[in-house]
Order: sequence, then C-alpha cells, then structure tokens
Amino acid sequence: MAARSLTSHSRLLVRRLDELGRISDEPGELTRTFLSPAMERANHLVGGWMREAGLVVREDSVGNLIGRLESSRAGSPDPAALGGKGGVGRPRPAKTLLLGSHLDTVRNAGRFDGALGVVLPIVALAELRRRGVVLPFAVEVLGFSEEEGVRFASAYLGSKGYAGKMCAADLKLRDADRVSVGEAIRGWSRGAPAAVLRRNAARAPRPQQLLGYLEVHIEQGPVLEDRKLAVGVVSAIASQTRGRLTFRGQAGHAGTTPMSLRRDALAGAAEFVLLAEAFAAARSPLVATVGTINIPSGAANVIPGEAALSLDVRHPNDAACNRAVAQLVAQAKRIARRRRLALTWQPTMTHRATPCSRTLTASLIRSVRAVQGRSLSLVSGAGHDGVVMAALTPVAMLFVRCRDGLSHHPDEYAAPADLGVALQVVIDFLLRLAKDHPS
Repeated sequence: MAARSLTSHSRLLVRRLDELGRISDEPGELTRTFLSPAMERANHLVGGWMREAGLVVREDSVGNLIGRLESSRAGSPDPAALGGKGGVGRPRPAKTLLLGSHLDTVRNAGRFDGALGVVLPIVALAELRRRGVVLPFAVEVLGFSEEEGVRFASAYLGSKGYAGKMCAADLKLRDADRVSVGEAIRGWSRGAPAAVLRRNAARAPRPQQLLGYLEVHIEQGPVLEDRKLAVGVVSAIASQTRGRLTFRGQAGHAGTTPMSLRRDALAGAAEFVLLAEAFAAARSPLVATVGTINIPSGAANVIPGEAALSLDVRHPNDAACNRAVAQLVAQAKRIARRRRLALTWQPTMTHRATPCSRTLTASLIRSVRAVQGRSLSLVSGAGHDGVVMAALTPVAMLFVRCRDGLSHHPDEYAAPADLGVALQVVIDFLLRLAKDHPS
C-alpha cells in the first residue's frame, strides 16, 4: 500500500473508531452491552460501512452483525461434477475466511477493544475493492454482539450464537435487573429463545466450509511497546474461568446487632477479595480478579445479608487454572463456615487454553515480517472470540500496540501509524492467502 493510501486509510479507520466510540448506553462514557439500544445503533452504523465496502449485510437473531463478500469463484463449475461429455456440472462452493471481533464493551470503555477487529477488516476489504482485487474465497466480517460478559457475567454469547454453540443454560443467565438471556433474545428477535438457538445452529457454518478466522485486537499489555513494535502475532490464548460466588448471612439492624452476633455476608466477601489477591500474587503467572460485588437491598443502616461477587481466574496452563479455581472456592467455603455464612459457587464461563493455528499463524508471521521487518510471538492473557471460533475453524490473531498497555479504560489508545501497519499486514495476509489458495 502506498504511503498516501496508508495515511488516508489510517485516518479513515481512526475517524470510524471515533464515531463508533460515541455510541453508548451511558451518557458521558462508552458502554455497549448485549442487545442494548446502543448495540442496535452500532450495528446500523457499522452495517452501513460494510455495504460501502461491497458486503452483503445481515443480522442474526442474537444481534451479531455479519457482512459477506462472495468470492471470484462463486458459481464456477466444479470439475469433479462435470459430465464426461462436457456437462455444466454444479457450482463448486468457495470456502469462507472469517474476520472479526466484538462490538460490545466493558463499562466506561475505550474505543479500540473489539471495535478495531471489526472496523479494520472493512477498511482493508474496501482497499482491495479499490484496487480491483477479487479474492478466490468468500469473506465474512463479523461484529459479535457480546464478548465482554458485562451484562450477564458470561462472555462470548455473540460468537457462541454465531457458531451454534449457545445452549439452554446460557438462556437462563440473568442480569442485574433479573432479565434472562432468553428474555433479552426474545425482545430482540421477536422469537422464542429455543427456536432461535435451533435456527442459529442450523445456519452456523460447517468446518469444511471455512478457511479460518482472523482477529485483530489491541494487545491490552505492554510487551509490544517495550519491544518498540507496532504489531505482534498471538500463539495462544490463556485458560480462563469466570463465575459468581454468593455469600449469604443474616440481614439485621446496624445499630442493635452486636458485632459478635452478626452474620455479615459482605464482610465474608471482603475477606475473600483480599485472599484471592494474595493467592494469585504468590503464584505467577496466575491472575485472579474480583471485578464486581452486588449487595441486594443494601442500605447504610443494614447489615448485608447477601453479597454476590464475580471471580475471574486465568493461567496459560489448563490444569493450573482449574486447580487454582478449586483452591479459591475451597478457601471461600472456609471463610463462610467460620463466619456462619452459606456459600454458593456458580461457574458462568470456562474455556481451555486455545492454541492458534500453525498454518494461519505462519502465514500471518510472513505478512508481519514483510511489513514490519520482524515478528514477535505473544500469549494472550485476555480472552477473545477466537476461543469459541477455534472449535469451528483454525484461528489466528494479530495484536496491535496500545499506549502503556492500557485497555478497558477510556484512555485506551493505538496510534494511527500502528493502525496503518496492521492494515498493511491484513491486506498482505489476504493477498498471500489468495495466492496460496487452490484455484
């Protein structure tokens, strides 16, 4: 890509990320959650950009935005199906490459996490269209409706819906307002949730129809900045478990109940929060995070009778992650017994460590070296939609440097020059894949 074209496309990408970043459910901050009004507006905006790039756009029944670009081989005859006397035969279907990420955000988010992986492929495909390049495989750009797990404390609802992996247990999860996933889907798609799942499973692409999945994402860490590199290639995504611990005691009057007779659920939860921090700090590279605490019917003059907290545990090794979760839950039970509290543990999401495809990653590394000169391999401590997509097709990931490694924060930032490098890499990757694709 020429320098002038690189600059113009980088600027376009920045403008679009800025525009998308103004679509929020909360005034004064960026927050978009699963099947919210802001998600509907975001899909409308990004869908328009997809159409400008020549993609055919649809939205599935769980809110995923899907833009499809057919291949140059659409409708070409399949030689294996040709008759012995020159019959026409059936068209040979082209395989599909998936490119994407998520359009939901954490609360008070930055504008790059997730959105970059949806908007950048659209800009890259528009540039190929400008050049007159028609790929020999189909492409789908995916804007998943949920990855962050903010509304229902369970991540990947969007990609699970697209891949036909959403199950009945997912439908029963409830948000802070006691609205279930099933009820949210019914309101969005005007269909019965069970029927929605069956329809999505029937429409999900089959592995034999796919070439793979590529996700572009900011690094969310400091390594690329430390190595003075714009982009790097992900080798694997770490193992992760999320869940909800609920301590239950006895609500009571804050002024009349002696300290020795209290069964304070929040005090038990607070003790566990500090224990989890110390536990993980002593077992690097394990990380454990309590990100939310909910006190139903909490009041300044009432002893908390219930406290529900989220727990997020991650480790590059599956066995180590599972072992840490079991140990932390056991410690929570000890705290509960000593404080005369009841405790329940509800896992809401678990995924194994996910290796990236050797073949796709090797091609991506060649593209990074062609554009940047050298490549760096990274393990992602953050979870990504690639975790779900890996059960469907080979996956690859490109990380883009972000300032100070900061993410899940309004000051999250990737420089236009680095975005330009990522654009060049993705375009080179698409062209490289097209060259190697069997005709």
